[in-house]
Amino acid sequence: MKRYPEILDVAIVGSGPGGYVAAIRAAQIGMKVGIVEKDPKFGGTCLHRGCIPTKALLQTAALYDQAGHGMADFGIEVKEVRLNFAGAQGFKEKIVAKLAAGVDFLLKKNQVVKFQGRGRVRDPHTVVVGGEIEIPTRFILLATGSVPKTLPHLKPDGERILTSDDLLALTSVPRSLLVVGAGAVGIEFASMFHRFGSEVTMVEVLPQIVPLEDEEVARELQRILTKRGMKIFTGTKVSQVVPQGTGVRATLEGPDGKSTSLDVEKVLVAVGRSPMTQDLGLESTRVQLDRGYVKVTPFMQTEEPSIYAIGDIVPTPALAHVASAEGFVAVEHMKGLKPKPLNYDRTVNCTFCDPQVASIGMTEKRARERGHKVKVGKFPFQASSKAMILQETEGFVKIVSDETFGEVLGIHILHSHASYLIGEGCAVLSGELPAEELARTIHPHPTLTEAVMEAAHAVYGLPVHL
Repeated sequence: MKRYPEILDVAIVGSGPGGYVAAIRAAQIGMKVGIVEKDPKFGGTCLHRGCIPTKALLQTAALYDQAGHGMADFGIEVKEVRLNFAGAQGFKEKIVAKLAAGVDFLLKKNQVVKFQGRGRVRDPHTVVVGGEIEIPTRFILLATGSVPKTLPHLKPDGERILTSDDLLALTSVPRSLLVVGAGAVGIEFASMFHRFGSEVTMVEVLPQIVPLEDEEVARELQRILTKRGMKIFTGTKVSQVVPQGTGVRATLEGPDGKSTSLDVEKVLVAVGRSPMTQDLGLESTRVQLDRGYVKVTPFMQTEEPSIYAIGDIVPTPALAHVASAEGFVAVEHMKGLKPKPLNYDRTVNCTFCDPQVASIGMTEKRARERGHKVKVGKFPFQASSKAMILQETEGFVKIVSDETFGEVLGIHILHSHASYLIGEGCAVLSGELPAEELARTIHPHPTLTEAVMEAAHAVYGLPVHL
């Protein structure tokens, strides 16, 4: 076995948005960095099988839907609209390839040493790549990510019962699709394929769709999607799936205990993701696992002082931008720079269904559970001039604030452009600003951001345009 001739400051296992971002930051602060990736290209699940390809196809779905149904409102006549699904997949692949090349360029620019192969920890200061190369290192950062979770009675076969990875590789749009799980992954694919023309049924075992979001947002989103023709069942589980003709027959058990059958062409299992911590060699270290997740300190350090972990393998929000932020904390802590631990109460969420859901901070229910005396302000996009111009008036902005001190505790947005609008909320919560400060901030007109300002005015019962 070959041994890399230098002792690195940090060897990073995994090159997703946690790993490669951490590698770049480590190099920027003067560390010698190596990064290990098991796949042929760097960038991880987010770039190759998750966030990026999904959003590319969602963009195609949005344009296809608008061209087919919404252009006449603007005085534009479209005589014929057809979906070229192969072209949509080609657009997706082009975006992924370009961004993957960008990751390669950034690693090279920052003189990060790249290793191709499966990384495994031999001891607290050695990573072995593919059983062929030993990398001596002062620190190890684990950023191996996650894989789609499955259920014992819903094992994906790549043909009829699919994971999100399988669905991204389809060559045609299924006539009908059952989506099991209405979290971010499930609802994004449901929204996408419904717009592509599939008859979509979505099943969620919990009482609401998008379970991590504000209850009021979830109810309104479900109402909108149901009105558009999507079938949604909450408090319901899929108890059985069996082959039936060219598709499958699924048995649904509702909250009342009654069972119904549903025949569909494809089933997407979107019940979450599992951390990739198996076969990493952690048994040779003091690293501790809890239900498969690596236990870490607020600085992302494990029980083995030289080993850190970030992203989907630690029990924090499984989001690409969280993994990146954790990567900053981890490598800066290794360097002795005394970084500030992350405040996960201020994690920003974006779900790219249509309309989109975006939020930061506490839901109204969580704020009350934490003992806050809550004041809420809401503003509907029906009253927004810009939303009217866009013909996108569904949804609202909801601000949850503390009545005693006025501090904004959470901002929740339901709208086609929610992911663009939530950035203002990130700054507001980071600065611990009161709702009054947000209300008094001059916003440009006519824009969708005025709805955020109006919701802040509504906290005090003073919205102008409502």
